[in-house]
Amino acid sequence: MVGQGQLRGVVALDGPSGTGKSTVAKRLAMALDARYLDTGSMYRAVTVAVLRAGVDPADEAKVAEVADNAVLVVGTDPGKPGITLDGDDVSAEIRGPEVTLAVSPVSAARHVRDLLVAQQRAIIADAVDHVGGIVVEGRDIGTVVSPDAPLKVYLTASADARAARRTKQDNAAGRSSTVDAVLKDVQRRDNYDSSRAVSPLRPAADAVEVDTTELDLAGTVDALLDLVHRRGLRVTG
Repeated sequence: MVGQGQLRGVVALDGPSGTGKSTVAKRLAMALDARYLDTGSMYRAVTVAVLRAGVDPADEAKVAEVADNAVLVVGTDPGKPGITLDGDDVSAEIRGPEVTLAVSPVSAARHVRDLLVAQQRAIIADAVDHVGGIVVEGRDIGTVVSPDAPLKVYLTASADARAARRTKQDNAAGRSSTVDAVLKDVQRRDNYDSSRAVSPLRPAADAVEVDTTELDLAGTVDALLDLVHRRGLRVTG
């Protein structure tokens, strides 16, 4: 993935969990010498703050208060992104089962979304100003966070394929899980995220849909690099 040319602008990468967004986005950013932003990690970090405070994730008022006081620093180097909460590295903690169960109601809170979207837009603007481009992944990048992105991609895959991938990732990271349990969680997250009132999960009207069910990592990255090239978003030489 060397010599692909440098990215100019924003690649918005949306889609449900388990489509490979994070890995694909990081590989794409590295191939294009660009920055990378995992917006989902920010919602998960706020969720960690909510759980540490003993607040009910469904209590929007208290969740908003916790979010206002949480200090997040998210890395944009695709080789070592990471995220800290109040100075504490929570990169591993945000992937735990308790956070996964609680992140949907926290991320559905309007104040939390308004707060983090503002932060995300600032990070994107900084990246474009300083290095030229950034790959941003999440669930509302093309529709809300960066609606003017010159390339919007919506990654999809069958629920079974996504559950199998997530189970493999969890087990590789030392988090015990089964395909059946993960499938139920995938379906729960899909339903919650697509039906929420604030920034529901959906592809932007001008997004290119890429189904990764039958694609491996290299094939998916190659497909996105081709889209970047076709949009004239990389500068070589």
